[in-house]
Amino acid sequence: MINMKNYISLKNRKEFNNVYQCGKSFANKYLVMYVLENHDKKNRLGISVSKKVGNSVVRHRITRLIRESYRLHQENIITGNDIVVIARINVKDRNYWEVEKAFLQLAGLHHIIIDSDRSQGQNNDSIVM
Repeated sequence: MINMKNYISLKNRKEFNNVYQCGKSFANKYLVMYVLENHDKKNRLGISVSKKVGNSVVRHRITRLIRESYRLHQENIITGNDIVVIARINVKDRNYWEVEKAFLQLAGLHHIIIDSDRSQGQNNDSIVM
């Protein structure tokens, strides 16, 4: 059986509140990210999307975009952290690439991402014609 969940999530209000109160936060136009060291070998991810963002279809779409951004870059994210990502209202009309860019920008500000060309697959080789 294939496990579709590739991350450990924060489960309850107490865990979220601990990260909110003791963690460090950075924000941009679309997302707010709180990070708190958890002294474990794995990251735990929590995603919060308020009803202010939209109806349940919109909220689940945003949750999936954030989760996919994390999943695709988790090998480049330093382990041992509790990460909470909060979606802002402006994110509801954004596509995956904009959400991913916002997520990676905040991960960079928190210094939890291993550089590797900012995980964007940028290639420094020039093409000569």
